[in-house]
Amino acid sequence: MSSVTGPETAVNAFIDEIRPSFDYTLVVTACSACMFTLFIVLLAFSTKESRRRLVFQLNVFAICVALILGILTGVTSGKAVIDPFNQVSTSVYVASIVFALYPPLLYDSILLTRLFALYPVTSTPSLTLVKIFAFPFCVKCARVVVLTLFLNDYVKSGFTTQALVQNQEATWYRNPKIIAEWTMQIADNLYSVSFFLYNLRIRTSLVQRAVGSVSQRIRQIFYVSAANFVFPLIFNIAQIIFITTDQSPYTGAILLLINNYVTVIGVIFATLWFSGSEWVRSHKEFLADDVFSLSSNPRKVDGAGRKSEDEIIVIGRRPVTLDAADFTRSGGDGSRATSDISKRV
Repeated sequence: MSSVTGPETAVNAFIDEIRPSFDYTLVVTACSACMFTLFIVLLAFSTKESRRRLVFQLNVFAICVALILGILTGVTSGKAVIDPFNQVSTSVYVASIVFALYPPLLYDSILLTRLFALYPVTSTPSLTLVKIFAFPFCVKCARVVVLTLFLNDYVKSGFTTQALVQNQEATWYRNPKIIAEWTMQIADNLYSVSFFLYNLRIRTSLVQRAVGSVSQRIRQIFYVSAANFVFPLIFNIAQIIFITTDQSPYTGAILLLINNYVTVIGVIFATLWFSGSEWVRSHKEFLADDVFSLSSNPRKVDGAGRKSEDEIIVIGRRPVTLDAADFTRSGGDGSRATSDISKRV
């Protein structure tokens, strides 16, 4: 009986040891696959005009950072599952932690750029820009300092990867620096989203009376911006709860990984929404340019051998604007203002 219990205990202990790494691998694999698919869709629906915008380029950079996080976490956790007694080097392990903790600063900064849609740099006084961006800038600097202090303390807690893994629980549980970082992240996002939505409503109050796609587009901007805040907020609150109540970093680490990808996906959906709208509009204009028209052809020969006129199809004789009347009825200046805002979001 003891001979059976001994191997079972060893196997169960081994499974419990590699289970967190196995779950981390599953999470980053699924999220990275979703991220790569959205990246392909983003490129497919983008236009030349949208690809030149800074927001689109920042989104592509954010996707690349998230994919690197998946690669590093997959290598680190996969190595711990396949060969738990010969783990990755300390530099690779620390790099995976860096890409898990610091990128939310980048993602939040991308969402902050939406304020430039309401306050363009070229037409807004410098003092006004300082008043608007002083708080989020100071908060982000404080977040960088807090994360750097935490990472420095954690790296000093062990000189090998195995030692750092074993010190996770002591470093994780109720760590004031991590709690401060996630709290400041909530305040940072709350300021950016609430300030943007409040000013969006004020600036488009006249356009709200417009009919058709204009008012619907404003509602879409509102919903997308709110969603980009709500879902990361839920994960941030859950992370704070688990870091203060659960000594094991297992659940909190999974929430941290998922929150990274949820934030990026929210940013991508915001860009995909506008890129898809631009893609549809550009293809409508392309089809309008290729509308069929009729023209005379004096080169046809009839049954008697004489040349006679006939109708042939000519493509693209003149451009046609399909929605010009709708644009006029919706209020030209208000529609252009709303379209310009949505292009910068």
